[in-house]
Amino acid sequence: MVEICALASGSNGNCYYIGNEEHAILIDAGIFYNMMLNRLESVGLSVDKIRAAFISHEHNDHVRGAYSVCHKLQIPVFYSRNTFNNTYKTFRARQAPFFESDVEQNVFGIKVLPFRKRHDAADPHSFVVEINDLHIGVMTDIGIADERVIAEFNKCDAVFLESNYDEQMLWNGSYPYFLKQRVSSEVGHLSNKQAFELVENYASPSLSHIFLSHISAENNTIEKALSTFDNLTKTVQILPTSREAASVVVRLD
Repeated sequence: MVEICALASGSNGNCYYIGNEEHAILIDAGIFYNMMLNRLESVGLSVDKIRAAFISHEHNDHVRGAYSVCHKLQIPVFYSRNTFNNTYKTFRARQAPFFESDVEQNVFGIKVLPFRKRHDAADPHSFVVEINDLHIGVMTDIGIADERVIAEFNKCDAVFLESNYDEQMLWNGSYPYFLKQRVSSEVGHLSNKQAFELVENYASPSLSHIFLSHISAENNTIEKALSTFDNLTKTVQILPTSREAASVVVRLD
């Protein structure tokens, strides 16, 4: 059995749990240890299974809890070298091995493949995690679904997929123009429409669950994100994530 859950997803913190009966990893540690522990307990997941964390990029909402999680759990936190060097020193884990792009890491049988994505960070990566012969993607903070994202997405049985903004809400909203440009650029975020097009055109027949992730509080709503995917709900289960609480836990056999 594989258990997956978004412990936090949004601009105030991101942390994704992927595990089996014995072991688990985190992708990103954007919330502090106590909050992570509370959210794990709220959905019946065990902190004792967590063996490592992997950091996608140095933005605070993905790394601010890395030091506390590493210290409390005594686990390694993997960064790319450039991401580590660009992370605030107070957020750097003590045990911080480096991963290489396109080189698979094996953590107690959990295989983690980092690959580069387009985002306005020093060395941003997304991940595909292989566990019990299932492939779980963590694909957020992506400006555009390029050929590599498409290829890795096509492997996924389940995915945490960015659905950050509604185009109309963004362009009619209160953000200054430069920030609107940044969000919608090729190194910004995926819109609801872009996320839907990726799924509609490139989903594997085995894709069963999509967690709509990193939903903007200012430029999107959960209802708008979910409604974009209405035509797919007969074949794929579409689930929201939240910045305020853990998502539901999906268990896959």
